[in-house]
Amino acid sequence: MTGPLRELWFLSKDRAARVWLAVAFLAASVAIILGLGEVSSQRATIERLIEADQIEREIALEEHPYWGGAAYYTFHLTYDPPSDLAFAALGQRDASPWKHRIRMLALEGQIYETDASNPEFALIGRFDFAFVIAMIAPLLIILLLHDLRAGERANGRYELLSATSSGGHQLWMSRAAWRVCALAIALLVPLWVGGVISGAALGTLLIASLVVLLYLGFWWAIAAWINTRSWTSTVNLTALIGAWLLIAVIVPSAIRSGVDAAVPVPHGGDIVLTQREAVNDAWDLPKEATMAPFFDRHPEWADYAEVVRPFEWKWYYAFQQVGDQTAEPLSLAYREGRARRERLASALSWFSPPAKVERVFQNIARTDSAAAAAYETRVRNFHASLRAYYYPYLFQGSPFETEAIAERPEFAARSDS
Repeated sequence: MTGPLRELWFLSKDRAARVWLAVAFLAASVAIILGLGEVSSQRATIERLIEADQIEREIALEEHPYWGGAAYYTFHLTYDPPSDLAFAALGQRDASPWKHRIRMLALEGQIYETDASNPEFALIGRFDFAFVIAMIAPLLIILLLHDLRAGERANGRYELLSATSSGGHQLWMSRAAWRVCALAIALLVPLWVGGVISGAALGTLLIASLVVLLYLGFWWAIAAWINTRSWTSTVNLTALIGAWLLIAVIVPSAIRSGVDAAVPVPHGGDIVLTQREAVNDAWDLPKEATMAPFFDRHPEWADYAEVVRPFEWKWYYAFQQVGDQTAEPLSLAYREGRARRERLASALSWFSPPAKVERVFQNIARTDSAAAAAYETRVRNFHASLRAYYYPYLFQGSPFETEAIAERPEFAARSDS
């Protein structure tokens, strides 16, 4: 039996190795199953909401066939569908909204009233495939490799095996390689099965697999360096667990705390409060005071400034926009602060490969902060198009027409092509 095949045979007889490989396969499989279930649930929710949204809009138009009522009572579903690899890294879809029902009212409150995240997920992360790779796979490599040489030293076979092997460290390299390859297979098989079920692109799966292999190689290198120290198995294990705690737990926590302290960001609740106070105060202000800031932003409607009745729809929607304009500085500071935090955290994550791997997976799966920000931008653009559509009818007092309402903008979700 040749050397490589002999090492494979030894690996198959190693009961502890078989246990850890089974744990790896089980953890990856559970993560993929949970991820597929969550993505399937989100897609089903979107399909139900699309159907209900269409029915509700038709009812609203039948009950309120005038421009002000159509704008007020009609909701528009906006959503960000999960990508074909989202099952492997759900990322910001736990912390950031991926669906909104938008009306012509002030937008900031509609966006940030759901500005809340799950504190448990924020602390430990969701149990998805990216988490398994980033946090659990290093521990499995440590358990598979920590006593590769030390165990033979303790049994008195190390010198004999080294002397009888064909060359230097080839024996230990081959033995470690088989274990790492077996671990990679145990982790990647569930990913590929999940990818086939989800319809993920071949190129996407290949990139994700390459990330996994490079990351396993990183921890293999650390374990190999520790194994050359001639320490006992217990010392090796302690040193490797200490390295894992430093790299995977302590450094990311320090990065998160440092980034939050270095880049202050307004709270979403403050934006909602500012916008709502501006809207509520408008009821008690002279109409000229409400309309003036609106015409500063939309001078094209200044010729229709006169409001003669106690309530007019053009005045109502004007002060809704003024509410957004009042909260705009806070909203911009919030969005720019989040972007700065993301850039800084991304740069610092190179000091913590586990954090970098999770970020890379989220980027590939389009579930990262950039994807969440892009969805918010699409929502804002859609709301702006609604305003641009309704304002001519509201300010010019045009009669309601069914043909005209058919030209109302429709939200376009992100394509997954």
